[in-house]
Amino acid sequence: MRIKSLKGKFPIDVAFRQFPLHPETPDEGQTLEQLFAGRNLDIPKLQSDMVDRMSAEGLEYGERTMTFNSRLAQELAKWVEGIDPELPIHDELFKAYFVNNSNLADHDVLLEIVERLGLDRDTAQTVITDRTMRSLVDEDWNKSRELAITGVPTFVMGEHILVGAQPLEMLERLVSFQIDTVEE
Repeated sequence: MRIKSLKGKFPIDVAFRQFPLHPETPDEGQTLEQLFAGRNLDIPKLQSDMVDRMSAEGLEYGERTMTFNSRLAQELAKWVEGIDPELPIHDELFKAYFVNNSNLADHDVLLEIVERLGLDRDTAQTVITDRTMRSLVDEDWNKSRELAITGVPTFVMGEHILVGAQPLEMLERLVSFQIDTVEE
């Protein structure tokens, strides 16, 4: 929603970059307790906080109990972006993961998303199986390392970086500052 607001107010193009969030997660996933083992975190409290944050943004958040490897979903997103950057692939992946607790490493889950977007299932299966977008996602991961990005979301405008879910006003300042700098 914030990105749509920014695009309506400023002449900007938005590009999604993939980020290696817990790339060591096995394809079958792991529980949140396994993911955060040894960190002494109150997972029910963290979940409750996420529900509140998402609700404040008008976003759904489900009963998430697992974390899954998102690498194939990232590769699929790169393919979809290449077809039509306006297709809501990121929204669909978000909903599958954070609302429905779906395994984003599961080919059938990804193919159902593709079909909902009106894209060809067989071509998507080839993209997933043959890993045709692997190198593009590798480039994104390498760029993240170069920029020392450690979490999502991270917003980059020129040389300026803003980390975390930020209020619209902060994002507007980031864009305004970059536009003012370019115009000088």
